[in-house]
Amino acid sequence: MAYITNADIEQRLGHVAYVQLTDDYGTGIADEVKIDEARLGAEGEVDSYLGRRYAVPINLALYPETAGVLKSITLDLAEYRLHCRRSPVPEEVIAKRELAVRWLQGIATGELVLPTTTEPASNPASGFEARVTGNLRILTPDEMKDL
Repeated sequence: MAYITNADIEQRLGHVAYVQLTDDYGTGIADEVKIDEARLGAEGEVDSYLGRRYAVPINLALYPETAGVLKSITLDLAEYRLHCRRSPVPEEVIAKRELAVRWLQGIATGELVLPTTTEPASNPASGFEARVTGNLRILTPDEMKDL
């Protein structure tokens, strides 16, 4: 399931930049293969973070409230990937990517949550998680010295 389309990328960049960032031969036509590569790479990057907690890709039909944020984050990453093809990368594009990665890291570590009414299914490949319950330690190592 795709979070964005090539048309979304073109709308974000504008037609002129869409062509300029991918037209290596001066044909005046965007290279859709390069656009696909940036889009799929960005979606894979998003899923690599989300996959630490959730089954990916997130089904946007089941969680439509996440569609906007995942689209925006994925577009930020795809835009950065395309701009990396033509140096220098604009500072605002770098800043958007850094914010996107920080948000994804927060989701992956559990500091942030996806904006959903119900939590998506967890990733079955993530394994078991150990949790400790009960009272705090009764004896500390210092208290045990005298025993």
